[in-house]
Amino acid sequence: MSHEILTPSEMGRADKLAMQHGPFDGYGLMSNAGTQIATLILARFPEMRCAHVLCGPGNNGGDGYVVARLLVKGGVDVHLWDEGEPRAGSDAAIAAADYPVEPRPLADFMPEPGDLVVDALYGAGLSKPLSEAAARAARVAKESSVPVVAVDLPSGVSGESGQILGDAFAAALTVTFARKKPGHLLEPGRTLCGDVEVVDIGISDEVIAEIGPRCFENLPDIWLEKFPVPALDTYKYRRGHVGVFSGSPTATGAARLSAMASARVGAGAVTVLSPTRSLAVNGAHLTSIMLRKADTLDEVLGFLDARKPQTLVYGPGLGPEQEVANFLLDLLAAIDGAPESLVLDADGLTSAAFQPEALFAALHAQGAPKAIMTPHEGEFRRLFRDIADDTKLSKVEKARAAAARADAVIVYKGPDTVIASPDGRAAINSNGTPLLATAGSGDVLSGLCAGLLAQGMPPFEAACAAVWIHCEAARSFGPGLLAEDLPLALRPVLGDLFARKGWMG
Repeated sequence: MSHEILTPSEMGRADKLAMQHGPFDGYGLMSNAGTQIATLILARFPEMRCAHVLCGPGNNGGDGYVVARLLVKGGVDVHLWDEGEPRAGSDAAIAAADYPVEPRPLADFMPEPGDLVVDALYGAGLSKPLSEAAARAARVAKESSVPVVAVDLPSGVSGESGQILGDAFAAALTVTFARKKPGHLLEPGRTLCGDVEVVDIGISDEVIAEIGPRCFENLPDIWLEKFPVPALDTYKYRRGHVGVFSGSPTATGAARLSAMASARVGAGAVTVLSPTRSLAVNGAHLTSIMLRKADTLDEVLGFLDARKPQTLVYGPGLGPEQEVANFLLDLLAAIDGAPESLVLDADGLTSAAFQPEALFAALHAQGAPKAIMTPHEGEFRRLFRDIADDTKLSKVEKARAAAARADAVIVYKGPDTVIASPDGRAAINSNGTPLLATAGSGDVLSGLCAGLLAQGMPPFEAACAAVWIHCEAARSFGPGLLAEDLPLALRPVLGDLFARKGWMG
């Protein structure tokens, strides 16, 4: 299963386990890695004038020595530049001894137009800024506009967090081994990696399973089994009922976007819970979505008792005021086991920042609904300021810490959205698009989460599916996207998923 993501430390364990299990020793794995990289280079860059292979003193550099030797064998003019000799007796030292040409000092590296650079200086395990010579090499490569092939990860990018450690190379192609690392998917590392190729160097799936990674690339394979499709004997309430809270007359559109997304993703019934002053404007825009007056907590509880929705959406268009948070806390105190789930978004999150600990306590309480929270960067910082400010944590680790604190699935939005569960599972989304940087798109996402929850999908899988579907719909629609376009743009995406589930209608 290639959707697992390995941290640098987990990758180190994978290397050791693979060597223990055989059939390859350390140098065998290094030779396999170099062979795969050289093969890709020869296939993708046949017109290169010269290949500059930059080698560090560790195993990443050892991969580079193998690449250099194989490129020479393939008829390529190779210049090899090193930053220090490998440790005596190491696999990298063996690889260096197998390359017969004396390396040049990295400080003198200077490519020319038409050349190719192979960055084999430092891999995913780098935890400090590049040396002066390596940083200069990264700048020279960028200024020369020559293509760079990165071994494992562009040097200067943290494999753990995707952050730049001072200077960093920008690759056209990154070749990594066995599984992707967080730095391949978290920004800005994702951008600096260019195309990412994961190659097999002899580390088996059994070895990966033995490590037990808890982070995944958000692809349908991790949630498709639990993705709901309608049974032949179903009816609307069996497909789930969602209630969406509406705001004031000038802010009702957010709730309607969320409601429409819930319905489009498959919820059989959706009700907008509207204050009296907003009933007219909501009623003028709703057809298949039901409408109910909900000015007071008693009216909301009456709706819950009478219609028994599985999921509520709280936040879009409600306003960032203290009373919005107070109403939510009163609601959570009054319900016990029903509804089963809750999606908190937008103003539901911003208002909760007045008293976040009270919200977290309410979500931890027995009988509380299972929650999905969908903060963007600003909302995350308001709710989890100490976590957000911890520069030692990656975005994945921040999302996990927030999920544990809130006892909720956290959808930490952005170009590299991270979904984290209180149980420690996490997923990094990889099909994001800037087309979603438009007002109302987050309201659609909250509705997608709710619609999938209402159909019985577990919270972590529902959030992962909603994020992926949301992005895929935007990408399929293309330029000119507005949030209003998204519910209809879901149709071809859902059709493909239904087909993958074998649904025949």
